[in-house]
Amino acid sequence: MEPSDEALMTAHRQGDAAAFGQLVRRYADSLLGYLVRLSGDRHCGEDLFQETFGRAYHKAGTFDGRGTFRGWLYAIATRTAIDSLRKRQRERVVTSLQQQTNSEEDCPLAGCLADAKATLPPEAAVRAEQAAQVRLAVAELPLRQRAALVLAYYEGLSYKQIAGTLGCSVGTVKTQVFRALRTLATRLEAVGGAK
Repeated sequence: MEPSDEALMTAHRQGDAAAFGQLVRRYADSLLGYLVRLSGDRHCGEDLFQETFGRAYHKAGTFDGRGTFRGWLYAIATRTAIDSLRKRQRERVVTSLQQQTNSEEDCPLAGCLADAKATLPPEAAVRAEQAAQVRLAVAELPLRQRAALVLAYYEGLSYKQIAGTLGCSVGTVKTQVFRALRTLATRLEAVGGAK
């Protein structure tokens, strides 16, 4: 039987070096996925992942066991991401948009990409294009809306858990998710209508 998160945290605080490693392995995939979606960039998400677990390791004494370890960890991850992304938001958005809007002619792999697209069934190509448009639209959302949306739809957290993670009320979470969905619908409708 696997030890609970709380038992592993207790063991970690008592000096068991392997206990924290188990927690990292247990949450690595889901937390990294969350941070990549939140930041919109794989490299940035990996940096945030490292920083989150570093903070969690050093702040283990602040985990009081009243909430879940997952909620506590995601709260640290969200605060870490918000702090980091605020510092480089303007630069990151400009760089991201430039990279995503570069034409295929500028890409040394343009021929390979064209060949790969040609081999995709039309439905798969349409789905891939739609997924790219959704990722771009999510990346352009304001940070709080993006965090609430990713936690709700990608991580499957309840509004109450999201409120605890973001440090706000359930009503605020509902508002952020509603605004995010409304913004996405408007942006994606404009993209779809432009074709």
